[in-house]
Formats: sequence, structure tokens, C-alpha cells
Amino acid sequence: MILKTTFKLRYLLLLILSFFMMSCSQKHKNDKVRSKSNPIEWDLKEIKEAGKLRALTVYSSTTYFLYRGRPMGYEYELLERFAEYLDVSLELIVVKNMDELFEKLNAGEGDLVAHGLTITSLRKKEVSFTDYLYLTKQVLVQKKPDNWRTMHWNKLENALIEDPMELLNDTVSVRRNSSYSERIANLSEELGGQIYVDTLSGEMATDEIIKEVARGNIEYTIADQNIASIMASYYPILDIDVPVSFSQRISWATRHNSPNLLKATNEWLKELKKEVDYNVIYNKYFKNSRDFRRRVKSDFYSLNNQEISPYDDLIKTYAKELNWDWRLVTSLIYQESKFNPNNSSWADAAGLMQLMPATAEELGVTDRTDPEQSIKGGTTYLKQIRENFESLEDSIQKIKFTMAAYNCGLYHVIDAQSLAEKRGLDPDVWDENVEDMILELSVPKNYNDPVVNYGYVRGIEPYNYVRQIFERYQHYTQFVDE
Repeated sequence: MILKTTFKLRYLLLLILSFFMMSCSQKHKNDKVRSKSNPIEWDLKEIKEAGKLRALTVYSSTTYFLYRGRPMGYEYELLERFAEYLDVSLELIVVKNMDELFEKLNAGEGDLVAHGLTITSLRKKEVSFTDYLYLTKQVLVQKKPDNWRTMHWNKLENALIEDPMELLNDTVSVRRNSSYSERIANLSEELGGQIYVDTLSGEMATDEIIKEVARGNIEYTIADQNIASIMASYYPILDIDVPVSFSQRISWATRHNSPNLLKATNEWLKELKKEVDYNVIYNKYFKNSRDFRRRVKSDFYSLNNQEISPYDDLIKTYAKELNWDWRLVTSLIYQESKFNPNNSSWADAAGLMQLMPATAEELGVTDRTDPEQSIKGGTTYLKQIRENFESLEDSIQKIKFTMAAYNCGLYHVIDAQSLAEKRGLDPDVWDENVEDMILELSVPKNYNDPVVNYGYVRGIEPYNYVRQIFERYQHYTQFVDE
């Protein structure tokens, strides 16, 4: 009897425990559903108040990349214009796995997804799409035989798929959750048969997958025609002539609960489409095959190598003596000369670091066009300037003051500090304090102020100089390891 009672008690306890675990599991599921159905609320008002637009994007040969020290890309150039339209700064958040774009958007890690997204009914459940940027269709990407140039056209045709029907019972490689994956499922349904899917990592951009087809590592994939066309201009062994869809709309996306941002994006797009820039930017990345081939061949293309300029090794050597991140020094050199050692200015500054004749002579630089002499001399000069700001505790502020003085002269920066102190601002902080006063030194009533000793300076130059160097530096840190 005791044994039976004990057994019943244990059984009852097991039932209670099972029910508790199921309740917890269901609660966890409900929490997950709530997190998806009620994403973070952060709309245009909050973006304006924060002064920053956070755009989720990806690395690819058309979206966002670095080339010869310059950030480029279709989405990147449009985002720059959109941020300017909203009168906010731009922060790019690179997502390495495209499967996570919507998840990160709805979790509040970004304000919009800026990548070429095909509008589909399934995706509309997760995000709100903007008006379309452009129209394209999906095509089959396949490799021609290695000897295709010498083959008779009839044999070449027989070697290739010419109709989507021929894909039945074959396999196509695409990313999971992509519009291409959806298209294969729909195509199978339309054709009344089965096309198998080889699922690829979400970390592979479409252009990377196409490269794998060209190399023979993947037999077939599907891609947007404009991306496939620009890739085929560099890899002529690719055949992209078989369409697998009608025209489709390519857009960006916002959260469902960001209606004001969506509205502002659509209003901006409507205005942009009236401008020449709209088509110029599109053609630059999807039509200009010559520039694309030049980029793909370059060592200084971020999707190929971890190199920014031909002078990376020299910069690394002399940046150590300055104790600055070499990528920051590289950004400054790009700002000065765009890596052209023969560059010269109207004021007779010359070389990679645009040294003036008198400064070069003091530094022992005999040939300002010699890359090593210029970098060595320029970093030595930066080190000398920095000594005037050694009392500053914040290392970043110290760098910004040093850069501003390198651009417009030490004493103009000291004048701006004096004016900042007089106005009740912090003379030891560049951002929104001394940088604002350097702008004021372009106005007579300010450069004639008794605390100003060195007069007029075109303040917009050092103001933009420091900002642009740091903005570019942020791009460099995205692409190139320290």
C-alpha cells in the first residue's frame, strides 16, 4: 500500500513538473512572438533627436566597399544623400550574415535596411518596404564550358540550360531565406516538379556566390539581373541569359512601427528620382563594366585584400612613432593628397602629406614627392604640433586638435580656444566647442575680437577636415584589421 502511494505521489509530481516545464516553454515561445510582433519603437522623431541615422547594410561589390582609400557603393552613396536630406549623421552597421538583417532591424539595432531587397509577400510580414529603387528580374547564373570560345554555337547551346524547365530534378545553390530561395520554391510549383536547393551561408553575398559559379565550385545559382550582368562583364565564362522571373521591385525596408521614417524615405526617393544623380549612381555601379573590372583587379579593393593604399607599410612604420592607429594616419593622408605623391596645391603644398616648402626644409625633407620622406616628415610634424596639446587628457581630443592645427595652423586653433573660453565653452574639447569657434573665425566681428591674435581663417576647412578624416577612419576600421 505504501509503495502504491509513493508511486502515485511520484507520478503526480512528474505531472506537475511536466506542466510547469510546458508552461515555461510556452511562455518562452510567447516572449519570442512578442519580440517579433512588437519590435522596438524608434521612429523619425527619435532619429532626429539622436542626430543619427543607423543603416543596416552588407559588404558587396555594389552595396558598400572600400576602393583606393575611398568608401563606395550604390547603397552607400544613396545613404549619404538620405542622411543629408534628414539633416542627421550617418552610421553604417555592417551585417555579415544577411539572414540577420530583419532580425537586427526589428531588435532596434538599426533604423532601416539599406540593401537591394526584392519585395515579396512573405517579407512584408516582417518589415515595411519603401517605394522601389529600381526594377530588375532574376536570372539563372551558370558556367559555360571552359572551351566555350572555340565551340560551335549549337554545341554551346546544348551544353547550357536554356529553359527553367530543364532545372527540374536538378540543384540550384542559393542562400536560405533569400528571395532567390522563394523563387525556386515558386518555380517548382509552377513547373509541377521539384528543383532541389543547396542552401548556402547567409554570410555569402550574391556577388560572392556568382564568383563560385565562375570558378566551377557551384553549378547554378539565381541572381538579380543587374548584379549578374556586372559580374558577367568580368567573368565572361558566365551565362546569365535565362530569366526565371518577371520584373521585380528592389527596395529598402523599415520596421512596421516606423511609419514616419517610411514616409520620409519615400518622399526623399520621389525627389531623388527627379534628379540626374539618381540614374548616374545606378549606372556607376550596375552599368559601368570598365570601372567594375578595374576595381576587381585592384589590390586596394576591400573585397580582395586588407590593403588601403600602396603606402600601407610605410604608414604603419611611422604611425608607430606617432602612436596613432595607422588607419587614422592613412585617412589623413587620403584627405591631404588622395594618395597621389605628385599632388600639389595652389599654396605650394606638395606630396602625400602636402608639406609646405619651409616646413619641409625644417624637417629635412629634400624631396616632397618622395613617399617615404613625405610620410616621415609629415608624421614628425604632427608629433611636434601635438606637443602643444599635451595638457589635454582625452587622447581623441588631442588628436583632433593636432589635426586641425596641421590643417590651418597652430595659432588659429589657439585663437579658437581663446574664443571658446570667452564664450563659456570648453577650450579643451574640439567637438561642438572649439570646432564651432574655428567656424566663427571666418566672421569679422569674431576674428577682430581682442582675444584673437592671428585674425581670419577659413574655418570651414579645418572643421570639415577633422570630421571627414574621422568619418573615413570609421570606414577603414570596418574593412581593414588593425
